[in-house]
Amino acid sequence: MNVYRAAWVVPIDRAPIRDGIVTIADGKVISVGKAAARGEIRDLGNVAILPGLINAHTHLELSWLRGRVPPASKFTDWVKTLFAIRGRPDGSMSDEQMAAIDEAIIEAQSTGTAAVGDISNSMRSVDPMRRRNLDGVVFHELLGFKERDGALVDATRDMRRLATASGARVSLAPHAPYSTSLELFAAIRSAVNENACPIMSVHLGESPEEVEFLEKGTGPWRSMLEIIGLWRDDWRVPACDPVSYLDRHGVIDERTLVVHGVQFDDRALSRLADIGATLVTCPRSNQWVGVGYPPVGRFYTSGVKVAIGTDSLASVDDLNLFSELKTMRWLAPKVPASKILESATLIGARALGLGDQLGSLTVGKRAEIIAVDLPGAIDNVEEFLLSGITQQQIQWVE
Repeated sequence: MNVYRAAWVVPIDRAPIRDGIVTIADGKVISVGKAAARGEIRDLGNVAILPGLINAHTHLELSWLRGRVPPASKFTDWVKTLFAIRGRPDGSMSDEQMAAIDEAIIEAQSTGTAAVGDISNSMRSVDPMRRRNLDGVVFHELLGFKERDGALVDATRDMRRLATASGARVSLAPHAPYSTSLELFAAIRSAVNENACPIMSVHLGESPEEVEFLEKGTGPWRSMLEIIGLWRDDWRVPACDPVSYLDRHGVIDERTLVVHGVQFDDRALSRLADIGATLVTCPRSNQWVGVGYPPVGRFYTSGVKVAIGTDSLASVDDLNLFSELKTMRWLAPKVPASKILESATLIGARALGLGDQLGSLTVGKRAEIIAVDLPGAIDNVEEFLLSGITQQQIQWVE
């Protein structure tokens, strides 16, 4: 049994506790409060302790692209540069690229991340995550605007094979409306529903070009599909917003992570809230790829569940989720700090199917706990945690 005292304990599911104590036994939290269950107290000093963070959206297999894909003023320009450097994904990765996955996992963990929602075309991040005890879900992302459901054959076989080991779980994900056919969307949703990990992720409402494509059937995405020979003449313009497009076809439900949402209006946000889907926001990446900053304040006002991701190292400087929290605070100064912290912990954990294990310092949950050094006496510890915490300030308690 280990008993820890800290200047602040931030349980997430209730108010912070000044001079709090957390008791741990057999890797589980057994008490949180002002007094220990029993045992000798280890004083951690002037730190805040809180649950490990949840990065609900990243692409670990793109980590080798760090510093190679510059910021762009237009999303489709950024995508063209990405593909020019990376090529179209085929599942193969070099030793250098695999090493970058390991380095990214170490970076994420060293900055307080306990679990991730990882998007993968190769599924090569599963073994490194399991080997380094980084929890979460790896989503095998499928694309194919002309595709019906043939792409599922290999993906579902791999999903079943990888599901047999412990640690990070696996599922499927359609990429986006401009890159994935409705037939493939429906097939993925059906396969996910039957999976042991029935959680799905989708990029949605990220760029103005996506909105134009769905509303009018025109713009850069149509041009790109035509140029690379993937346009299909039988595709009917839905003439609606991205949420309505997937909602009317039964693709989104309460187990769906809807990523980005930069272009969502209030009606779309309200509908996502009604459905119970989780919106994952990645504000630093959004600015990098040229789609602008997301309307974070409106996200919270709408009542939709909000989780937070960094996206990949191809579109962000680091995988420190605390850096994302600093940007969130700047974008939404009126949102309570407690709500933003909940997004980076408990909401993300629930979205990944880990809400009963991670995301809060709650009796019975796994004791994956970080300590953040405080600069002195702090009256509002939640606000301080949004100020930009660096790797040097973070250590793992358990």
